[in-house]
Amino acid sequence: MEDFILLIKHFIIGIVQGITEPIPVSSSGHVMIASEILGLGEQGFTFAILTNTASLLAVLFIYREDIIRLIVNSLRYIQTRNSRYAADFRFVLLIIIGSIPAGVLGILLSDVIAENVSMTTIAIMLFVTGTAIWLIRNMRGKKSDADITVKDAFLVGLGQAVALTPGISRSGATIISAIAVGMKQETALRYSFMLYIPVSLGSVVLGISDFVNEPNKAELALPYAVTFIATVFMTYFAMKWFMGIMKHGKLIYFTYYCFIVGALLLIFY
Repeated sequence: MEDFILLIKHFIIGIVQGITEPIPVSSSGHVMIASEILGLGEQGFTFAILTNTASLLAVLFIYREDIIRLIVNSLRYIQTRNSRYAADFRFVLLIIIGSIPAGVLGILLSDVIAENVSMTTIAIMLFVTGTAIWLIRNMRGKKSDADITVKDAFLVGLGQAVALTPGISRSGATIISAIAVGMKQETALRYSFMLYIPVSLGSVVLGISDFVNEPNKAELALPYAVTFIATVFMTYFAMKWFMGIMKHGKLIYFTYYCFIVGALLLIFY
């Protein structure tokens, strides 16, 4: 019976991770909240790598056509210097530039960032996220993929670096930054999740040794598998839903949500 309850708890964690990864409410913060409520305690770096990989697979599937086109056309441009492929090659360079801040800070400050994370910290960061969403709620940028500058890419990358702090939403920080520099909402969404891919892949590579050396991986194999599958499917459906939200410019609702959850954390924790 205890094993079954453990599976249910990990299934719930997978649902929480999957739903909150694409939307601007902080998946890491919500996983910590859910783990606390369910009595699972701190999940650790290995578990974070597992759920991150699951969400990454869903994002890769959703953007598979864009990813394949960008890779193929960039390689064609390198080989031929044909101007037909220049726009996609340039977009890939902008993704690389935007990934640098989070990549560097993630390597240098990962231990510091992970220390002393409390429910109060998550609550405060949710208020910060909610306030930032409120500030850009009425912005309607005009920049498409071709209009993104190196400066824009770096600023959005800084937003992603800030989101290394638990409670700060990665998607929220990058989308907010992208809209703030003048991108259209659909462009901001696509660029945000294109930035997610290299940084997420990097964290997976860096975390492989931790995953392999996990002492309890045999007994946790089934619970982890349940979490992984739930996360993949829920990330996919949440991402599709969030794409619709972005089309209609209804980000303000996430401000209300962040404020409510932040207030509840301060009251009860």
